[in-house]
Amino acid sequence: MLWLWGLTVRINFKLLLSGVLLTLSQSAFAQFNIFACEPEYAALAKELAPDARIYSATTAMQDPHQVQARPSLIAKMRQADLVICAGAELEIGWLPMLQMKAANAQVRSTDKGLFFAAEHIDTLDKLANVDRSMGDVHSQGNPHLHFSPQRMLAIARALTEKLIQLDGENSNRYQQQFEIFSHRWQTATLKWQKIASSLKGMKVIAYHSSFRYLFDFAGIEQVADLEPKPGLPPTSGHLAGLLKQAKKDDVTAIVIASYQDQRGANWLAEKSNLPVMVLPLSVGGNEQSSDLFSLFDNVLNLLSQTYQAQKSQIL
Repeated sequence: MLWLWGLTVRINFKLLLSGVLLTLSQSAFAQFNIFACEPEYAALAKELAPDARIYSATTAMQDPHQVQARPSLIAKMRQADLVICAGAELEIGWLPMLQMKAANAQVRSTDKGLFFAAEHIDTLDKLANVDRSMGDVHSQGNPHLHFSPQRMLAIARALTEKLIQLDGENSNRYQQQFEIFSHRWQTATLKWQKIASSLKGMKVIAYHSSFRYLFDFAGIEQVADLEPKPGLPPTSGHLAGLLKQAKKDDVTAIVIASYQDQRGANWLAEKSNLPVMVLPLSVGGNEQSSDLFSLFDNVLNLLSQTYQAQKSQIL
């Protein structure tokens, strides 16, 4: 019986030791601090590094172009091991100031802990020449690229490599998380492509170019913009022109993001008898969009329901 007691002690000790090591490993993993400029990249970081401390500087209910360098943001960036942003000049109005005030050398360079998603894919709508007369445009292309399933998978792969570069002790964990995400994402993409195929030919008037990649993915045509120029609010003259265009171009709906001003869209909707679709631009934009997967599900389903309803009325 003595040998049995000794065996039990050894087994219990090994279990205790493995539990301690696992706890220490998880604790070390959890100490990694990630600062995301937008909620879609906070959501992606959660998929790839679920035990890290993740903070989003913005929400889906605010304009990501315009952010104040608040003390709370400065403190979070000062603690960050990794900063993830869309790039393509989306954060040019506030990120440099935040970096300067945070004084965290680790996140000032993409060679270290700064990651711009747009640098790892081909953006749409790049411009060779840009001047102020063109409004709020981005020479490096449209930065709202998270609505492209293919591009987001490429970004996830590049972000995994960045995580491994910065936190090599957990490289296996990061690789495993990417493989899980990649499988789920590619499976979901097949479903999204099927829904998107039913939207091809849909025409909308939209606010800004917020959903440019979504429309490209689904074959939806944005025939006009509620803004006379990017970054400028709708004027009465511009809206009058849109009303004429809406009547002749077989437009299905007016699309705006959940954070955008609805007044111009509502006026146009009333005059043209078109529905206003308020879509979440990012994770958290409505109750149904709690992560990247549900964001795509919700947006595509909302578009599909509206388009099918319009076609039923015509028939």
